[in-house]
Amino acid sequence: MLKEQARYSRLANLTKLINTNLELREVLQHVTTAISEEIVQCDSVGIYLPQADGTFRGYVGKPQVLSGWTLDMHVIDLNIDHLAREVAETKKTIYIPDTAKDNRPDPRAVEGFKIKSLLVLPISYNEELFGLVFLFDYGIAMNLTESEIQTVEAYVNMAAVAIQNANNLTFKENLIAEKQLLLDVTSDLAMCSTMQQSLDRCFFYLGKVLDNYNIGVHLLDPIKSNIRPAKLSKDSDWSEEDWINMHNKFPIDANNDLVFQEVIRTKKAVLIPNIYQDPRPNHKFCENFGINGIFMLPLVAMGEVLGVIAIVKLEAGDMLYPDVTILFVQSIVDATASTLSNLLYLEKQENIIEERTSEITVKNNELERVVAELRQLSREKELIFNSAGEGIFGLDLDRNITFCNPAGVLMLGYSSSEQLIGRPSCKIFGAGGNWGCPEEAAASQSDESWEHDSSARQFYRFDGTAFPVEFVITPIRDGDQILGEVVTFKDITQRKQMEEEIKYHAYYDSLTNLPNRVMLRDKLNQGLVQAQVNGDKLAVLYLDLDRFKFINDTLGHSFGDDLLRDVAGRLIEFIPKGATVSRQGGDEFTILLPGIKEEQEVVEAIDSIVEAFVEPFELLDHEIYVKTSIGISLYPDHGETAEILIKNADTAMYKSKEISGNSYHFFSEGMDTRTFESIKLENSLYRAMEQGELVLYYQPQINYPDNTLVGVEALLRWNHPHRGMIAPDQFIPIAEETALIVPIGEWALREACRQLKQWQDQGFPLFSISVNLSVRQFAQSNLFDTVKSVLQEAGLSPEYLRVELTENLIIKNTELTLKTMKQLKDIGIKIAIDDFGTGYSSLGYLKNLPIDTLKIDKSFLQDIVTDEDNAAITDTIITLAHNLNLSVIAEGVETEEQVEFLSARNCCLMQGYYFSKPMTAQGIADKYFFGERRLDL
Repeated sequence: MLKEQARYSRLANLTKLINTNLELREVLQHVTTAISEEIVQCDSVGIYLPQADGTFRGYVGKPQVLSGWTLDMHVIDLNIDHLAREVAETKKTIYIPDTAKDNRPDPRAVEGFKIKSLLVLPISYNEELFGLVFLFDYGIAMNLTESEIQTVEAYVNMAAVAIQNANNLTFKENLIAEKQLLLDVTSDLAMCSTMQQSLDRCFFYLGKVLDNYNIGVHLLDPIKSNIRPAKLSKDSDWSEEDWINMHNKFPIDANNDLVFQEVIRTKKAVLIPNIYQDPRPNHKFCENFGINGIFMLPLVAMGEVLGVIAIVKLEAGDMLYPDVTILFVQSIVDATASTLSNLLYLEKQENIIEERTSEITVKNNELERVVAELRQLSREKELIFNSAGEGIFGLDLDRNITFCNPAGVLMLGYSSSEQLIGRPSCKIFGAGGNWGCPEEAAASQSDESWEHDSSARQFYRFDGTAFPVEFVITPIRDGDQILGEVVTFKDITQRKQMEEEIKYHAYYDSLTNLPNRVMLRDKLNQGLVQAQVNGDKLAVLYLDLDRFKFINDTLGHSFGDDLLRDVAGRLIEFIPKGATVSRQGGDEFTILLPGIKEEQEVVEAIDSIVEAFVEPFELLDHEIYVKTSIGISLYPDHGETAEILIKNADTAMYKSKEISGNSYHFFSEGMDTRTFESIKLENSLYRAMEQGELVLYYQPQINYPDNTLVGVEALLRWNHPHRGMIAPDQFIPIAEETALIVPIGEWALREACRQLKQWQDQGFPLFSISVNLSVRQFAQSNLFDTVKSVLQEAGLSPEYLRVELTENLIIKNTELTLKTMKQLKDIGIKIAIDDFGTGYSSLGYLKNLPIDTLKIDKSFLQDIVTDEDNAAITDTIITLAHNLNLSVIAEGVETEEQVEFLSARNCCLMQGYYFSKPMTAQGIADKYFFGERRLDL
């Protein structure tokens, strides 16, 4: 018993170490120390972590030097060590008491270290493998017992929690860094006015993320439709001149290169770790450049490929990047592509305008001669004039129209040129046009600068409608004498529409038509300037939809998109006047509230926004209720720049996520840390089990018709030495968060089974005992083995044990939970769903899972006689259980009216204060053991 208590103490201490700021190596060293001290006949303990090449390398262990090799020099190759491969694949512990009778271990290690017995355990959590643990001897077999193996598994589970926590911390830190870096990328690119600047910033950030500045870009020539080398990072090992010369000396045809074509065709990145182990690259070209690995990413904007960015590895060894890094790098490239697209479009438009202006000017110079000889035009010249694609019309000195070609007649909406001839040019230019009124002719004729004028404005058709044009007016001269003017014009409606479309995509989200993050940033910066001038506050609200991923995964992305559009419509309808709602991406929205005088205005706005989520959304002919979590930051209280305000609102939103369902939080410094009182309580909880402060109380479960005891539910209590009895809702969440619930839960299960077996041995009538299992316990890969071991140790038949699970636990861990539930069910353990009706209440799991009992939550029994809704829900649950041949028990029964209601509906099993409060084991014995006899407990 002292050894067992010491082990629980050691497990609690390991759990505490895991939740401190210790480095992972230090925590795992404590784990190996605990194992080696617990299993004294073990000569070596080593923890091996997975490597990128599929092997496992020594990380920590005892001793640190084996046969002259340090632990990190030891590598486990799964292709040779078949025992390690089997453990890694099955994630189950394997013990080999005699290696001479088993050929699975690595024969080199067995022979080299004279290993007689060997124990290999997986470090896993939620079916994910984090590493392997090896225990072996040096010539004298360990002779491990099942209990010792289970003890080692308990310590290894602590190692899994430590590694998972380290991974989670690293993931969160990387996620924050990536978000900030993407904000920096977007901000820097927004300030770029040239392609050179954009590419330089792109190369800088790519090099920073990949620690590799050998980066070049090949851009698509829109005229020749080929890829050409365009720009090299200034920090590359090559100079740009040498890079270009090398391409000229050893040209590569991108149109026929398999790697280039794959990137362009699929519009996806291609990573080739080793050039010479892949048939796609041009090996001769790579050899000339000294390239060993290559990573190519497409520059894609508006569905079109602008070019390809190539990142190469010149050193020996494979070029490897994790998937998350590849996705992050692609995000940087996508942001660059968007900026390049806008710059290329502006450059292209300027070139087109310049070319068209030059072409039109040349044509007008030719037409000046043609108009002077207009009366002598031959049929051939007249045909040329009539076939011109641009509109052409002439003006006399009074600005009346003298002629118009067919293209001009068509564009201006007339049926023939006769309808135009003789009309004043005001009909085309408009009454206010600079060129439309005769009184302005003299002034223009004396100004020589007007004859090559080119501008974009509106012309008017016959029906009075306007359309955008690009036009040139050229004088008709006979020597020094001006005879009139020729106007050449082109309808640019399509170009204007394209410009508007590009502008829309730059500032609006195409799915919801809401402003995007670029426009939000502009409006936020404007709002900050206005707030500074007026001395106002400004609020940024960051919204995230609850359970959106569940809806997306269940119904499909198209219905997820429909939901996002509906949410956008609701927000537009319910936000205050003057506010701006935008979509940040995914299921995240941002609302800007300018001109705030006091915090109460923000609360009122949030109440209005929450009202938008009261009514359900219609998806797939079903009503879907969606809630949102909201974070708020205020200017100037929580930041003075757009980036800081958005980041702090995002941080506050994650705090709201802890209480899902239309909750909100204002940002505050250190808001993600717990209160001092909570920390004190947590520290006390680490010592509680070691000091024997945790106790079990038992609440009777009664069969009402014959008033007999059919079972008890074991309830955990904490008898604090200074604060007295602490309710479970105060310390169970802390135990869940810190993973202390695993050793505490195992202790509660063991104590409950021991107590029931003692009652049975002392002649107490046979009944069952119910024990609650947590999400953390079900995440342990050895939960079934632990339960089976506890039953064997207590000598208790499985049929008398009932485990209780919550609905949400089943939903969150469907695959793993189902596997463990079936294992428990197969050996005779009964399974109950606790607090039924308060979770997802899916009929699917009632039909498919091995469930024996439904427990009606006490919240439905409140006012059951007067509340029709609670009465209907309770009645439905009872009927449902009977139809599915399930037992049903009501908890929280407190009044005679509740008893009569349940009894009338054939719900005979009940527990609650009406019958008895939770009692100590002695209290149960005093009350129910034949009324008189007292058990010595």
